[in-house]
Amino acid sequence: MRIPFIAGNWKMNLSLEDALDFIDSIKKDLPDSNVTETAIAASPLFLQSIIDHKKDSQLKIIAENCFYKDDGAYTGEVSPKVLSEIGTDYVIIGHSERRKYFNETNDIINKKVHAVLRNNMNPIICCDETMGRLQSENKIHWVVNQVNASLKGVSAEDAKNIIIAYEPSWAIGTGTSASNDDAQEGCYLIRQTLADIYSDEIADEIRILYGGSVNYKNVTSLMEQRDIDGVLAGKSSIDSNDFIKLVNYKKNQNK
Repeated sequence: MRIPFIAGNWKMNLSLEDALDFIDSIKKDLPDSNVTETAIAASPLFLQSIIDHKKDSQLKIIAENCFYKDDGAYTGEVSPKVLSEIGTDYVIIGHSERRKYFNETNDIINKKVHAVLRNNMNPIICCDETMGRLQSENKIHWVVNQVNASLKGVSAEDAKNIIIAYEPSWAIGTGTSASNDDAQEGCYLIRQTLADIYSDEIADEIRILYGGSVNYKNVTSLMEQRDIDGVLAGKSSIDSNDFIKLVNYKKNQNK
């Protein structure tokens, strides 16, 4: 059974003081990790402080990015080895903003996936989709290519530790989420791609998230879709009250 995974991605927001206040305000109200796994992606500047601050909380910590080498002359990059050493649980790889603003290619993303796995962390691989392809009814091919390229050389055993996030770029930060049917279709196509690469059994174990203008108001209907195992929220994860509503969607849906 795939445990739901609700993650917030702060991006380049919040001060360190705000981040620690946020952790203080949510850590007692998180769902049991056997029911819903909860995580926050924060700036690398904050990670050590947040990890120390959360103490015995069940909150998982995500790095927003890393480099594909463990060490060396790579000024300004973040070492996956160091992220692992400080206790980081997950690393986001290939977010649409990394692809768009920093020209990350599928080859670079694949190298980062291997680096994260090599350092005993779990990659969250983002698959982008442009609005143009959606309108041209050619969205399947692009998503499939990104999944295939990202997982090149990744074993079936390692694939079980990977999360895939379906994030159509036109929905990120726009306030307009994909419809439930469109979000489900994207996640379904990703799962079918995983089955083609590995097997139906492996594909059934891998969690697939939806990201793009997710909030506590639409999360329940998204989570009711068969192939959506969680969400990666941006703007709605910056406010601690909104985030608590988001992660406790199972309680709120009965109210």
